[in-house]
Amino acid sequence: MELEKSERPWGRYEVLQESPTHKVKCIWVSPGKRLSYQRHQKRAEHWFIVQGTALVTIDGQDRTLGSGSTVDFAIGVLHRIANIGNDDVIFVEVQTGTYFGEDDIERVEDDFGRQQ
Repeated sequence: MELEKSERPWGRYEVLQESPTHKVKCIWVSPGKRLSYQRHQKRAEHWFIVQGTALVTIDGQDRTLGSGSTVDFAIGVLHRIANIGNDDVIFVEVQTGTYFGEDDIERVEDDFGRQQ
């Protein structure tokens, strides 16, 4: 079975592993772009920054993270990552919970006009 790959307006992602208890993605964020400010009802996330300089927003608090940094989001926590450098930000996202579909995204703010 081929794992999911997806181009997005902010960059792209590839699913590296998927099971009933977790999902692992590698995510590339293009310079000057950011993901939607979002939260999930059925999953928590752990991010490991592999490359680049990222501005991560967690429930309204901004933190600048670089290569080797990690951050965790519990279920229901608002979060966003923005690329504030000149190279791609690359991070590995480990999702844990009961459901990992893309429809478990509640977007509070989005640069590309997407809903849900």
